[in-house]
Amino acid sequence: MMILYAAEIVGKAGVYAFKTGLADLKKQYPIDFVIACGDGATGGNGLGRNHAAYLHKLGADVLTTGECCFYKKDLVENIGHIPYVLRPFNLTPGAPGIGSRIFKTPKGKIGVAVLLGQNGYGKLHGDNPFYTLPALLERLRQETPLVIIDFHAEATAEKYTLFTMAAGSCSAVIGSHCRVQTADEGILPGGTAVITDAGRTGSIDSVGGTDKTERITEYLTGIPDRTRDAWERPELQGVLFELDPAGKALSIQRIRHPLPEFKPQEKEGEKEPLSEENHD
Repeated sequence: MMILYAAEIVGKAGVYAFKTGLADLKKQYPIDFVIACGDGATGGNGLGRNHAAYLHKLGADVLTTGECCFYKKDLVENIGHIPYVLRPFNLTPGAPGIGSRIFKTPKGKIGVAVLLGQNGYGKLHGDNPFYTLPALLERLRQETPLVIIDFHAEATAEKYTLFTMAAGSCSAVIGSHCRVQTADEGILPGGTAVITDAGRTGSIDSVGGTDKTERITEYLTGIPDRTRDAWERPELQGVLFELDPAGKALSIQRIRHPLPEFKPQEKEGEKEPLSEENHD
């Protein structure tokens, strides 16, 4: 089974890059299943309900999130009824939504789960992912040997420690959150594909997919303002990996798919394309 993990989609440019880039990649590779991180799809922070529906319609079989999973109220109110959106598994049991799920494909079942790291998050905190991981893997592997973990974490050391702990017990652990693609993809002993960070899908000539000038101003003043989208040099980034029927990784490769620059012009009285319209 060949699986594409599309790195964190950031803002309108990220939605555009995913829409255009996924169609291109499907012409090049026999992709069977698509996982996309949607944690920054709506306004660069969080995932709105309508964007979730739109990205699913474009081809994301499952959308993972991270520390921004509850930033958009319309998703929070509906996440329990949207089976293709996963919030971190290691949150309090009272949190809405689910953190893992078994998905059916023409080539068999695949389990996907999200874990949240412990370092650097001020608004959302999860239980210790190292204690959570063994029971989570055991439960998912009862239904399928193909198990993918999205580890949404900030610290490289924490990520690689979890990779080492998971080696041989799942098919892949993909690092997310930092929005900068690392060059350390590989397959650990036991057949587990890993990468510290899959990168981002959106503007590359930016700061984490957001407008450079605004981020400089934020650091100078301490006042966050992310109202302007970055559009320069859009790319779909991520990883493509192949699994055998036993759930072992056969290969993993980084994806950097540049796309033509496109910035929609909003006319007076019209909504800008790729904004969070109703795509249901």
